[in-house]
Amino acid sequence: MSILSQHKFITRSPTHVPTNLCRRSRIISSSTTTTTTSPKPKSTRLSIQPRFESPTITATPIAPPILNDPSLKSTWSHRIWVAAGCTTVFVSLAKAVVASADSHIWLQPMLAGYIGYILADLGSGVYHWGIDNYGDASTPVFGTQIEAFQGHHKWPWTITRRQFANNLHALARVITFFVLPLDLVCNDAVILGFVSLCAGCIMFSQQFHAWAHSTKSKLPPLVVALQDAGLLVSRSQHADHHRAPYNNNYCIVSGVWNEFLDKNKVFEALEMVFYFRLGVRPRSWSDPDSEWTEEIESTSQVTPH
Repeated sequence: MSILSQHKFITRSPTHVPTNLCRRSRIISSSTTTTTTSPKPKSTRLSIQPRFESPTITATPIAPPILNDPSLKSTWSHRIWVAAGCTTVFVSLAKAVVASADSHIWLQPMLAGYIGYILADLGSGVYHWGIDNYGDASTPVFGTQIEAFQGHHKWPWTITRRQFANNLHALARVITFFVLPLDLVCNDAVILGFVSLCAGCIMFSQQFHAWAHSTKSKLPPLVVALQDAGLLVSRSQHADHHRAPYNNNYCIVSGVWNEFLDKNKVFEALEMVFYFRLGVRPRSWSDPDSEWTEEIESTSQVTPH
């Protein structure tokens, strides 16, 4: 899941069935003949049956990303937002520890933090599923994120080339706006324990995602150990998300929810609800094509220019 605009990727043709389909009418003539002594004219009854056809939309190919693309670099704005996000999360955690020490209550804040960690994984999966399957670059507010998420399937390795602050700044900005007010007004250890772990995992989920695309030899031993222990989403688990039919393993914090959500077809049920309520088809219902298939790095993308 890449919440940043990596490149101008091509997205699928629109998936809104009622609005994007051209309605045509097919006229069928059915005749009935009455048998009498003298022949009578045949009566003709016309019936109209609707037929839906999807419009043909052609897309202009876009050049693949290159290693030294400026969009992969961190700017001072990115760094400031990541620093602000980390500070707000740290303040929440520090206040939770202080409040726990003052009240001599540790179990409840720790349990709240664990619940926050678990729910952060679920939230990452729901969000990932949503922008993988609905909308495009023109969607208000989320268009840039949708374009990057959907294009990520084409060039997933670009996330490992993205610099740290560049990768996290969008989520850090959201966390800052939501968590900072709580830091200022809340002193409850349980609430702060939940918020600090949940917000921290959400903000760093893009880094966990990048690690899931890295080779084991390039990762710090601690990260590999956390992946193997199931505390961070593993490389093998997330690799399944980038294989056909591209409709599973959406969670990218720990991946602990993936088996439950996929086994119980939770997202498939949500897709049916969206379709029958809104008439919108998810991208995962279409046959996988080149937009879903990973393109291997070429020499020009590996070697700096």
